[in-house]
Amino acid sequence: MTPAPVPLLYSYRRCPYAMRARMALLVAGIAFDAHEIVLRDKPAAMLALSPKGTVPVLQLADGGVLEQSLDIVQWAFGVNDPQHWWMRAQSTDNLDLLRACDGRFKHHLDRYKYPERFDEADRAQHRDAAMDALLKPLDVHLQHSAQLGGEIPCATDIAVFPFVRQFAAVEPAWFGTLPLPALKTWLSDWLSHPLFEAAMVRLPAGRATRFPPFNAAESA
Repeated sequence: MTPAPVPLLYSYRRCPYAMRARMALLVAGIAFDAHEIVLRDKPAAMLALSPKGTVPVLQLADGGVLEQSLDIVQWAFGVNDPQHWWMRAQSTDNLDLLRACDGRFKHHLDRYKYPERFDEADRAQHRDAAMDALLKPLDVHLQHSAQLGGEIPCATDIAVFPFVRQFAAVEPAWFGTLPLPALKTWLSDWLSHPLFEAAMVRLPAGRATRFPPFNAAESA
């Protein structure tokens, strides 16, 4: 018997947008193949589906295509979401944090991390602006609950975490001095979380491979 088709995710391991997509698919328990792209040689099949040329891109089993990471997250939790990760992410605070992450924070993060790409002379200005845009509000929010979803995570946690991780990795020694204790605890917990470790498994580059499943029960 021919196996039922599964979604195909075009991904890049270190891309924070792709991270959030992989984590959502894993939490939802959706079997999928992942094509780990090579940035200098993007697959023609991916470009045919999504000419924008950036990951993630999810080709659904019925032929539909999702080109934005948050659309993939929403679709995954629409398939299976027994702990209501998506619903709990719809609070005003969580939506504000997500908008800040993908808007002002990402703008300043790019210019802090890659100043040469933007002809920026003052990295510190963008670093401080990124903190004001997201990290300080995030720390305040996390002083009241372990996760953005309360005692257990929600979709906002996995949507925001990869970008905070990216920020912290630019100057880790300096980041360690910041007076943001709740944020740093949350980040440290996610860096060692079984879900993140499962999402970061290394796959052969340049071809599609069945992504290993994640056992949510074992990580509870």
